[in-house]
Amino acid sequence: MAIAKRHIAKSITWRFIGSLDTLFLAYIFTGTLESGLKISGIELITKMILYYFHEKVWFNSKMKNSNKRHLIKTFTWRAVGTTDTMIISTIISGNPFTGLKIGGAETISKMALYYLHEKLWYRLNFGLNRLRKLKKQRNESK
Repeated sequence: MAIAKRHIAKSITWRFIGSLDTLFLAYIFTGTLESGLKISGIELITKMILYYFHEKVWFNSKMKNSNKRHLIKTFTWRAVGTTDTMIISTIISGNPFTGLKIGGAETISKMALYYLHEKLWYRLNFGLNRLRKLKKQRNESK
C-alpha cells in the first residue's frame, strides 16, 4: 500500500509541474488562455492515468544504474506524454501544426523538468520505509 501511495504522490507532483508547463506553452502557441486551460485541463486527467501506469512498470524494473535508469525513463515517459499532448492540442486548436509546435516545445522543457523531478523522488524515502525494512529482514535471514 505504501508503494501505491508513492506512485500516486509522484503522479500528482509531476502532473502539477507538467500542467503548468503545458498551460504556458499552449498559451504561447495558441495565443489564448482559454485554449491553454482546455489543453492543460484535459491533460490533467489523461496524463495522471498514463503516468501512474508508467510508474508501475518502471518500479518493477530491474535496472540498477540510477543515471541510466533516469535517462531511459525520461525518454519513455516523454514519448508517451508528447503523443498525448499533440493529440489533445490538435483536437482543441483544430490545427495539427499547433499540436506539433506544442509537442515539440514540451519535449525539451518537460524532459528537463522530468529528469529533475525523478532525481528528487529518487532521493525521497516517501513510501519506501516498509519496503526497505522487508528487504533488510530478508537479507538478514539468509
